[in-house]
Amino acid sequence: MSGKVELMAVAKPGDIEKKSFEIIDSEVPVPRRFDGIEWQIARRMVHTTADFELIDLVRFHPDAVASGLDALRSGCSIVTDTEMARCGIPMRRMNPLGCEVRCLMNDPEVIASAKRNSTTRAHAALELAASSLKPAVHVIGNAPTALIRLVNLIEEGEMAPPALVVGMPVGFVNAAESKALLMNCESIPYIAIEGRKGGSALAACVINALAEVVLSERNLSGEI
Repeated sequence: MSGKVELMAVAKPGDIEKKSFEIIDSEVPVPRRFDGIEWQIARRMVHTTADFELIDLVRFHPDAVASGLDALRSGCSIVTDTEMARCGIPMRRMNPLGCEVRCLMNDPEVIASAKRNSTTRAHAALELAASSLKPAVHVIGNAPTALIRLVNLIEEGEMAPPALVVGMPVGFVNAAESKALLMNCESIPYIAIEGRKGGSALAACVINALAEVVLSERNLSGEI
């Protein structure tokens, strides 16, 4: 059996993204659970994954959006828990804002510390970032151990809460639990997902959505 497949006519990558957002908007009618910038973030999460369930799973700390935007406006330092998340936050968006994005997973000091203390590299990288870089934004899409250590350091008074934590580790071992721990800490501005879902691409797209807000304020664009 054969059939003809009709394709949508799109000319540019930006057109594809625009059409995708239009489709998402049409499939999630108003009134929506979120509006304004929170909807822009949730919509980009759906765009990244084609998973509409994320709209029901994403959680925003009351201060998260405002605090995250202020950090990006000030040209903040961002640390990710994976190279994939770092690459998912393109410098075409970050350079105009003066923001730095780093991942310390392959740092020699991190590798040595993890081996010496029998911890994960994600745990060791978080320790190094907290002690030396003091980033305004943490993006965690893969490693529950990093998220747990971050929350513990803050609750123990060993570091001040960052401007924003994007907490979205994915998986079956401590992923849901680490996010629950984050969301129970009222002093940390967070954007997180309940349950097992998450991932580096998803965590990165949250920063991209916030960056696009700031770029639009400055009449700039982070599109390809």
